[in-house]
Amino acid sequence: MLSFILRRLVIAIPTIILISVFVFTLQKLLPGDPVLAMAGEERDPQVLEFLREKYRLNDPIPVQYFTWIGNALTGDLGISLRTNQPVLELIGQKLPVTIQLATMAMIFAMVIGIPAGIFSAVKKGTVTDYIANVVALSGLSIPNFWLGIMLILLVSVKWKLLPASGYVPLSEDPIRSITVMLMPAFVLGTALAATLMRHTRSAMLSVMSSDYVRTARAKGLVERKVILKHAFRNALTPIVTLTALLFGELIAGAVLTEQIFTIPGFGKLVVDAVFNRDYAVVQGIVLVTAVGFIFMNLLADVAYVLLNPRLRKQ
Repeated sequence: MLSFILRRLVIAIPTIILISVFVFTLQKLLPGDPVLAMAGEERDPQVLEFLREKYRLNDPIPVQYFTWIGNALTGDLGISLRTNQPVLELIGQKLPVTIQLATMAMIFAMVIGIPAGIFSAVKKGTVTDYIANVVALSGLSIPNFWLGIMLILLVSVKWKLLPASGYVPLSEDPIRSITVMLMPAFVLGTALAATLMRHTRSAMLSVMSSDYVRTARAKGLVERKVILKHAFRNALTPIVTLTALLFGELIAGAVLTEQIFTIPGFGKLVVDAVFNRDYAVVQGIVLVTAVGFIFMNLLADVAYVLLNPRLRKQ
């Protein structure tokens, strides 16, 4: 197991380096000057030059990159040009909020999508299967922002069951925090549930026609045991991969939902940094997100080994 993880880490290192080069280079190609945005209306040439020297923007781009990546390796992602706060500190404040939202959304997605996919595969060709596919297609088609607004109007404004917006830290009031996050998590989780349902159904259909499933049935095993122990366990590999990727996507892409429900998470930080041309924050966010995706893929690889003992011999 240890050698397997080390091999994956060796592959991940050049991937992270390549991503960092792309992030830094593409950021420099964006139009606009962050120093001009910082200076505001009074653009004294001496102040502009001072700011460029302070943030080392006059250095050649290769020098800027190696300085940035060298500092990043020590945990220093730079200073925000707008707030003058360390980027790592900003990310540390916002990331837990989005992780909580993403975790709750993924729970919704798994609880709804995986059982629905199994049930749809078992009932293939029936009315139940068609209904499940229509519901899944609807979940993929309905925009998150529209569903979020409709839920706010119905659940919060009309029925007054849940708060319409805001955020309460989990450490302060766990019950209130979960209550506030229920609607945005459900909005994010519905689209993911539809995706998980379709992939689970496809994976289940492919394994249910396998020889070992037919053999299990021929031995007279209970159908529920055949489906859950033999078919579903062998169908887990693509589901685990998809779940890991979707979780990483949630952390990086919950921008609209966070804006609709006024959640001070990663999404709002990204939007503000892009509009303010806060290069250091944008670079830090993208780098952390990329590392998060790679980490989730590593967890998926480890899960493969745990689920499939044959891989432990490779």
